[in-house]
Amino acid sequence: MRIVSLLPSATETLFALGLGSELVAVTHECDFPPQASALPRVTRSTLGLEQLSSGEIEERVALAALESRALYDVDTVAIRALEPDLVVAQDVCDVCAVPADQVAEGLAGIPMLRQHPHSLEDVLADIEELARLCGAPDSPLPEDLRRRIRAAADAAGRLGPVRGVFLEWLDPPYPAGHWTPDLLKIAGIQDPLARPGLPSIARGWPEVVAAHPELLVLAPCGFGRERAEAEAALVRTEIEAVGAERVVVLDGSAYFNRPGPRLVDSLELLVASR
Repeated sequence: MRIVSLLPSATETLFALGLGSELVAVTHECDFPPQASALPRVTRSTLGLEQLSSGEIEERVALAALESRALYDVDTVAIRALEPDLVVAQDVCDVCAVPADQVAEGLAGIPMLRQHPHSLEDVLADIEELARLCGAPDSPLPEDLRRRIRAAADAAGRLGPVRGVFLEWLDPPYPAGHWTPDLLKIAGIQDPLARPGLPSIARGWPEVVAAHPELLVLAPCGFGRERAEAEAALVRTEIEAVGAERVVVLDGSAYFNRPGPRLVDSLELLVASR
């Protein structure tokens, strides 16, 4: 089978299922596992966000939306030339990855799987669907992930609950949305600002302060650990005003932001951060 992945989490899933050799192209953001970086890339960012701060990125993305400009260029001609049997895209977030609607017309006639998970259970179901469609219906991956989730839940239960706030963007602060609240609940972190199954939306720092978290978890979307720490330093005054007993900075790009197998790693990190 020849597969083009326009979704980093799908790329990760295919490799985890033992189907990495079926991939013929990926996005510029597909960086895990390392083998994915060697595959042809058929997308690029149109905004050049690499050196910008959280606040600058927020402004530039908002302006692009106002002007109806796409955040990604996709080489549909190159994709067609690869003669794929399947293209994997997504309908969850126009900012985080190439939206399926952007390429649907240019790739008409090529089978497309449109993933749109909003909860942890949705993510697990998508992994199982991808396994079935791509010839790995008996993969042990789904059950192994569920086993690890049960183990993490048991470990969290022994620790008891903690009041916390998880932020997936810092300027402005965006509390947890979609599947992350499920991870927080399993990890025993009671987050009053989380939006289970719904998109994250911008809030103000006074709302974070008013939540009175004991634990503040920072995992900015698309940022690795080092860059997340640099962004946290830019809003240090706001973070200190929250008054949390513990502040934890985690790698959002590698873990929480991508709805694939590493969400279970994310859960285990949350429990270990308690």
